[in-house]
Amino acid sequence: MKTNENGKYTGKVAFVTGAANGIGRATALAFAREGANVVVADVLEQGNQETAHMIEELGGRAIAVKCNVTQAEDFSAAVDFLGTRPFIDRNRIGVLGICGSGSFVISAAKIDPRMKAIATVSMYDMGAAYRNGLRHSTTLEQRKIAIAEAAEQRYVEFTGGETKYTGGTVHELNKNTHPIQREFYDFYRTSRGEYTPKSSSPNLTTHPTLTSIVKFGNFYPFNDIETISPRPMLFITGADAHSREFSEDAYKRAAEPKDLYIVPNAGHVDLYDRVNLIPWDKLASFFNQHLSR
Repeated sequence: MKTNENGKYTGKVAFVTGAANGIGRATALAFAREGANVVVADVLEQGNQETAHMIEELGGRAIAVKCNVTQAEDFSAAVDFLGTRPFIDRNRIGVLGICGSGSFVISAAKIDPRMKAIATVSMYDMGAAYRNGLRHSTTLEQRKIAIAEAAEQRYVEFTGGETKYTGGTVHELNKNTHPIQREFYDFYRTSRGEYTPKSSSPNLTTHPTLTSIVKFGNFYPFNDIETISPRPMLFITGADAHSREFSEDAYKRAAEPKDLYIVPNAGHVDLYDRVNLIPWDKLASFFNQHLSR
């Protein structure tokens, strides 16, 4: 499918983080098909360049830049870059975060008012998900055990031992596979979103290291979320999304102007790349309204 010269985002620039693979790549391609010029950003430079090339093959325009979306500083650096391009109005820069990047976007926007309008789709609060699990299914004792295990693993790796990985998407399905894992498998283990860097292995993709994931225990993106006001916020989630609780929590805590939009018949991963379910008109009207001249 080629780019649409009369698409919903023709003449606009989309800055997409995590664009080297998976959800980020799917999002970048979706924006390109709707006519946007796309700045693709990721810490994985090779995959990022591949995404830019895919956009160009569709007939679109793309620029690839290096960016680590888990760090608020890199979001601000991205705004530095955008705000100094001759074709960008630095007073009309909006941000859109999808899945975990939704919580990273909020964390960054709290301390950078140059981000004039903030939207999230299928947001995960990575801090709450680590500390409490979905629907508060993780007990404090379980969390303490996980933290202690990660701390001991640091000694192992510091002294040259094997790196330990945790979580992530399963590599095969069986009759006992949890529905949420099935949902992620259908994206990350299929052609929809599977990507393995040349320096890695399919057995490691989506799996964080045990020692790195613990940092989210100190990540509280929704604290002080109300200080983003009067800049507008839009939270989009699927009616059937297992992550819906995070968007609802953020909406509850945020100050006006704010909007919570529930997409009927949509799950969490559906809003990564199911273009027939992504509420393009809602996103377009939000950014057009709040980023108008």
